[in-house]
Amino acid sequence: MILPPALILGVHLVMPVADSVPVLNVDQVCQGIAQQGGVTFHDSAVTDEKKNCLDSEKATRDELVKQWSTFAPPDKTACTNESRMGGDSSYTELLTCLEMARDVRSMHTDKAGAQGTAATPEAPVSTRPK
Repeated sequence: MILPPALILGVHLVMPVADSVPVLNVDQVCQGIAQQGGVTFHDSAVTDEKKNCLDSEKATRDELVKQWSTFAPPDKTACTNESRMGGDSSYTELLTCLEMARDVRSMHTDKAGAQGTAATPEAPVSTRPK
């Protein structure tokens, strides 16, 4: 049986992430970044900019490897899935997402500790009249 593409995508988005830093294809995003300067496709500056971007992404991935175990599993899953959506993947985007999620969790924990309650995110306030 052939599964519809939407079903395959849906299953991929809810699958848990292995407990290791994912392998992302950063080539596309670095090519796009290199070409944003308005240079031609054959300009050597594109090659240099792309190499700089790839080097930066490698350094960011190395940092992710060091910090990976410190991030919450649900955040790893959500951020990894988000970073793979849309085609252009970036370790910088993944690390930023994970750091923001960690910081929000920390803020909720600090706030809950100050109030003497369990750390749970606040529910959104409804603006609709009752």
